[in-house]
Amino acid sequence: MCGVPAEEQHGEISDSDRDASVGENQSKVHPPVSVVLATLLYCAEFVSAAVLISMYHKSGDVIWMWFTLFFVVFPAVLTQLTLTFVHRDVGRDRPLVLLLHLLLLGPIIRCLEALILYCKAGKMEDSYVTITKRNFLKKGQRMEREIHIGQVERNLATHRDAFERTTVIQAFLGSTPQLTLQLYAAIQERYVLDGRLALMIISLISIIYGALVCNVLAIKIRYDDYKVRLRPVAYFCMIVWRGLEIATRVTALVLFSTALTHWVILVGLLNFFFFLLLPWVRLWCKKTSPTGDVEKNFSKLGTCIVLSLFTVLFACINIFCWSAVQLDLADNDLIEKKHNWLQLAMYYSGRFVENLLLITLWYFFKSDFYEYVCAPLLAVQLLICYSLAVLFMLLFYEFCHPFRSLFQHNIHNCLQCSCRQKSRRRQEATSHSYSTAPTLVRGSREHVELLMPLHPENSALRGDRPMAFDENTMEAA
Repeated sequence: MCGVPAEEQHGEISDSDRDASVGENQSKVHPPVSVVLATLLYCAEFVSAAVLISMYHKSGDVIWMWFTLFFVVFPAVLTQLTLTFVHRDVGRDRPLVLLLHLLLLGPIIRCLEALILYCKAGKMEDSYVTITKRNFLKKGQRMEREIHIGQVERNLATHRDAFERTTVIQAFLGSTPQLTLQLYAAIQERYVLDGRLALMIISLISIIYGALVCNVLAIKIRYDDYKVRLRPVAYFCMIVWRGLEIATRVTALVLFSTALTHWVILVGLLNFFFFLLLPWVRLWCKKTSPTGDVEKNFSKLGTCIVLSLFTVLFACINIFCWSAVQLDLADNDLIEKKHNWLQLAMYYSGRFVENLLLITLWYFFKSDFYEYVCAPLLAVQLLICYSLAVLFMLLFYEFCHPFRSLFQHNIHNCLQCSCRQKSRRRQEATSHSYSTAPTLVRGSREHVELLMPLHPENSALRGDRPMAFDENTMEAA
């Protein structure tokens, strides 16, 4: 399910073969930057939430305290389960690690393990090497090359895969509702606590990072035979795109909830159940059963439970931003490999209309709190920010996507097709107008001849025209 190449070969390699493999085919051990960053965000959000919970407890805000506690503990528990599931620690004798997971400190010990592995990478000799065939794109040309991956690099890759999935869970099942809750509480109470502001900033950074990981995972799964290399400009476009999209979406929902509190529950439930049932409806239309290769040892019930949790995460992501992938429960990888521009256009068009409706309803039903705020300017700014998010998304797919040359259709092609269709319509319209011109000219000449019957120079012309018409008629017959 993680996009492991099918051409991998495992086996023992002798010392001479290992020495020969060192060079361009030897993979470099990269530092686990993503693991460290995910752990820092996890700890920072947990600590800031704990401080804010203590402040709520002292001030007597019981409702805000319990909601804040739930949005911290629930994703933390799912994070521990995901780490133990990816590393397969349930059947292994590791009591200390399992104890730390029970104390919600699993990411810290996993991060330490990854750092220790990276420090020992240059000192340890790998007797077990994986030979993987990977494709590289260099100036649009496909180049195939064998890469020898050692055991340390494989273990580090397992850590990276585990933390990428926990980052997505933490971002969209914890940080996103946490940011929405704290922003709503700040508007309702009409002041911002220092602890609340710190938690909101950390949550926003966690959400943007989780959306970035979603994009990179989607690229890796779709092009699992290729080595993914993203330029700094691509990261910049994705950060601006995701930051503006998520901030605008959260702000629109919070503003709408301050004006029509009970109706926002209906909006959230409709969004959630639509994206939750969409993969299952597609599966039902195909008239097949789920065949996702989640785990070989799972029963049908266990597979359905895992797939249901997977679709819940998919629905939560799509409520706030584009998930960058579409689920296909009938496929072994659970992900559609083809890039569907129609679904992307439909999502952003529908989301823009929904945000416009939410902001418009807020504008007409807003409370007295916004008397000192220029409401029309705020509404226009939100719509402009979402439009800028769409613009940076288009820039990413058009210029910064690492596999843009492999797209069958791109934004530039779509624009060219639309321009060609418009030009063809114009040409057809002009050619149609020109096709009627000879008839009008001939008709005008006939009227002139009828008006001048007595001129001898016109009589010869009148005699030739019927003859030519009769000859053409006979030839046609």
